[in-house]
Amino acid sequence: MESFFIQIVQKLAEAQIENPRLEARLMFAEVLHRSPSEIFQDISLTDEENKKVEAMLEQRLRHKPLDKILGHREFYKYEFKVSEDVLSPRPDTEILVENALEILKSITSAKILDLGCGSGCIIESLLKDLSFASGCAVDISGKALAIAKENADNLAVSERIRFVNAGWFDADFVTKIGDKFDIIVSNPPYIPSDDIKTLDREVKEYDPMLALDGGKSGYESYEQIAKIAPQLLQDGGYVLLEAGIGQAEKIADIFMLKGFKLLKIANDLSGIARCVILQKAVAENKNS
Repeated sequence: MESFFIQIVQKLAEAQIENPRLEARLMFAEVLHRSPSEIFQDISLTDEENKKVEAMLEQRLRHKPLDKILGHREFYKYEFKVSEDVLSPRPDTEILVENALEILKSITSAKILDLGCGSGCIIESLLKDLSFASGCAVDISGKALAIAKENADNLAVSERIRFVNAGWFDADFVTKIGDKFDIIVSNPPYIPSDDIKTLDREVKEYDPMLALDGGKSGYESYEQIAKIAPQLLQDGGYVLLEAGIGQAEKIADIFMLKGFKLLKIANDLSGIARCVILQKAVAENKNS
């Protein structure tokens, strides 16, 4: 008779879930409070533990993302609480974190602004790695901010981060933020509205629409951020933005029209242009 573990793997495979063996291992690890590396196919569970795995499987077969079933997900070097109120952190976004760290390591007492922080995975990863840095995490969703606050507590960075419930299209947004920063990081919504229906079920049914819908063109948030960023940055400050497939050069153009200098477009692990890195011009000293 096949083991319960193999039965779960087969059901996941039949539902065309990618990496069914890994996902089964993660389910078992969650229930047993063990590392996935400790899970093997002949591992035994109690009846109660079996029921918990079966309940997870039932949700997964409806294509609810595994991280949103488990309630947490690894990102960069850390683990973050997630829910249907936040975009699931993705490995592609780690490119933004790595490039931000490269810039920030030489800025003493760096101040970071995260626009559309969601789970907090970007800014909180930066603050965890940079003990001298502080920041402000902004999101239009109060529910997302509640998750981000929990993650900040879990990573012990709460004392160095301020949370603001606001949207960058608000007329008084810059006033609400009330500060200037060395760097802005953002993974704004960038899917054109008409393309939402073509997204994978796991995205369009379980990620928040606020984090996906980039308006008719897909560039509406970038255009607004480019408009307000000069008021939120120190002279010489940086902007790092995640881009959708094929969007990076257009995003760079949007910001260069506002006086920003393009420093670099960084590719993700699949070779896709994913992170646009720009710098605000330094104002000339009129007295010199």
